[in-house]
Amino acid sequence: MASDSADPVSLFISIGLSEQKAKETLKNEALSSALKEAVIQAQGVMGAEVDKGTGTLLYNLASKLKEQKRLGFLAGYIAHKKISTDLQLNAALDYVKSHPVDPISVEEFERQCGVGVVVSPEQIEDTVEAIISKHKELLMKERYRFNMGLLMGEARSQLKWADGKIIKNEVDMQVLHLLGPKTEADLEKKPKAPKQKAAAENEKVEAADGDVKLEGKSLMQQLRGEAMKFHKTGENYKTEGYVVTPNTMRLLREHLELTGGQVRTRFPPEPNGILHIGHAKAINFNFGYAKANNGICFLRYDDTNPEKEEEKYFTGIRDMVEWLGYKPYAVTHASDYFQQLYDWAVELIRRGHAYVCHQRVEEIKGHNPPPSPWRDRPTEESLLLFEGMRKGKFAEGEVTLRMKLVMEDGKMDPVAYRIKYTPHHRTGDTWCIYPTYDYTHCLCDSIEHITHSLCTKEFQARRSSYFWLCNALDVYCPVQWEYGRLNLTYTVVSKRKIVKLVETGAVRDWDDPRLFTLTALRRRGFPAEAINNFCARVGVTVAQTTVEPHLLEACVREVLNDSAPRVMAVLEPLRVTITNFPAPQQMEVKVPDFPADESRGSHSVHFSSTVFIEQADFREVTEKGYKRLTPDQPVGLRHAGYVISVQKIIKDPSGKVVELQVSCARADSREKPKAFIQWVSNPLRCEVRLYERLFLHKNPEDPSEVPGGFLSDISPNSLQLIEDTMVDQSVAGAKVFDQFQFERVGYFSVDPDSTESKLVFNRTVTLKEDPGKI
Repeated sequence: MASDSADPVSLFISIGLSEQKAKETLKNEALSSALKEAVIQAQGVMGAEVDKGTGTLLYNLASKLKEQKRLGFLAGYIAHKKISTDLQLNAALDYVKSHPVDPISVEEFERQCGVGVVVSPEQIEDTVEAIISKHKELLMKERYRFNMGLLMGEARSQLKWADGKIIKNEVDMQVLHLLGPKTEADLEKKPKAPKQKAAAENEKVEAADGDVKLEGKSLMQQLRGEAMKFHKTGENYKTEGYVVTPNTMRLLREHLELTGGQVRTRFPPEPNGILHIGHAKAINFNFGYAKANNGICFLRYDDTNPEKEEEKYFTGIRDMVEWLGYKPYAVTHASDYFQQLYDWAVELIRRGHAYVCHQRVEEIKGHNPPPSPWRDRPTEESLLLFEGMRKGKFAEGEVTLRMKLVMEDGKMDPVAYRIKYTPHHRTGDTWCIYPTYDYTHCLCDSIEHITHSLCTKEFQARRSSYFWLCNALDVYCPVQWEYGRLNLTYTVVSKRKIVKLVETGAVRDWDDPRLFTLTALRRRGFPAEAINNFCARVGVTVAQTTVEPHLLEACVREVLNDSAPRVMAVLEPLRVTITNFPAPQQMEVKVPDFPADESRGSHSVHFSSTVFIEQADFREVTEKGYKRLTPDQPVGLRHAGYVISVQKIIKDPSGKVVELQVSCARADSREKPKAFIQWVSNPLRCEVRLYERLFLHKNPEDPSEVPGGFLSDISPNSLQLIEDTMVDQSVAGAKVFDQFQFERVGYFSVDPDSTESKLVFNRTVTLKEDPGKI
């Protein structure tokens, strides 16, 4: 029998591993330690000689088992040959994962793992014979082209604990007996079935539960799908890395009794800035996952830093959540729980898991700060000092309360409480100590009985501390799941950097339409539905996603194409006088709101002897490919039913064309013109703001791309003001954020700067480019 001091490589080779595999195993300290323990236990039962089959099972056990306290239990079953197949071992691993708390019911365990179950050759033969008989007609017709995997699948499901190789041999033998040896015809390749045209990847789908229309799969469909391998409610312990304590199962039972097995998520923004496009993904994920599973989602403000929080941010965050179409189950604040959090901090000290530290903030920054000399101070001393912190006996930064743990990123003893003498927006001067994110987050999740704490990937390093703190206090412990952030190129979303942009005058405010904050996107005219569609198209991934703005703009066009009524507008007008206007006074022309579906309504516009067209829609010289108005080429007026031809060009002293005199004729009385253009008559004069990208480079924060910093990368052409745009009178009653398509120009939205005397329009996005029209 081998001893504990035996050479591990020789020990591993003795159970059937190759020398190379044995050496590789030794590099993994946890695996080699578990395998050594399992082999030594098996040798205690079987003697020094452990056969290769048993050795393989022991290796699989050591590499797959997450909870090492079950190693000896399972290794014993393998050594006694009670577990003798991979199928049984996998069932055993699943069972112990689902039953983390002692004692294990041996009877139930053995039943679930097939211990003692013997499947006789006769049972295998009879079962396979019945299955083949069931498919005999199709087998005889297709012969060896028949999908034999179907037979194997049915046999394996009926003979769960039988040896798969024996089943396969029996299937092969009975098929051979029925069909005889393969013929030349059997060996010919099976002709491929004609491919059905796959549904277009970008096909619109209407979700059955009233979701917004999305391309491909809706977000709800994605969140119900196989991509989300989240734990079921109450089965938190099945999550890898989740720590099970003697109280875990009791706390989970109490949690299930309170929630009824309901999925609970939360969206927990800090109220110190405005939400941006990355938050839209978080909102869609948290609220969407709850909705997809008939659960609830809290909007919880993480208001633990009174220095940076303002009421406008609280209001702005809720407005944006509701604008995107989500209604929180409840609106809560971390400050709602300040007393409970304080009481738990006192309990944490009493249990020896926290201490008051006098190191300054600058001393403990970074990943390798010096260890605290106060880490092992007496519990009573920390309790008195913490009470002193609460009563305001120390200056800001003089002392902190720290937790005794090492985080996954190596950070030692994170701060739980710090002193701030800034009045809180909700609690006033009641508190002068405030909890940190590392302390607050998991405990607020616990209080609200959150089932799935969804956060971005950078919080992965805090997962172990999340579990540690809940377990240190013996409170219900939710599960933290991480997903990848959403980033866009040609922009910045950092609060600090947006403040810099505002302070330097590069943008007007947080809602400047050149930014990618949600308030800015709404002001620019981006529909909430388009932003939700964009989040669905990007999808829920673990990896960070960086995309270019044109993907978001494409989603915007798709929604506005279906929802924005058409009107005519001229950004740079050129006066046109119709010398033979066919009526003594102006006429009314009916313009469909949606030309592709005229049943959706229409509006009327004036048509008189004076109209205005775009300057770009006239050229003095006809050039190849140019299809609009020239002295030699007539053009049609959209919706009017008339074609105009140039009679006279009038210029100012500088030679600039200022007016055209034209004649008109009915469109049905002459040859169809090459193009029809928009026009206005007796129009409204409006201001239009044309927006382009704010930054010149894709990654304005990257020093290698922009050495001078993001403020040096501002595009001088990111905003163009046109103060005397002419728009037809049908928009006169438009309200703020109403959206229109200016025909042949782009999509526009009414800006909040509009007044009763003058409307202001923001260009949301341009129309799709049409290279065929010049």
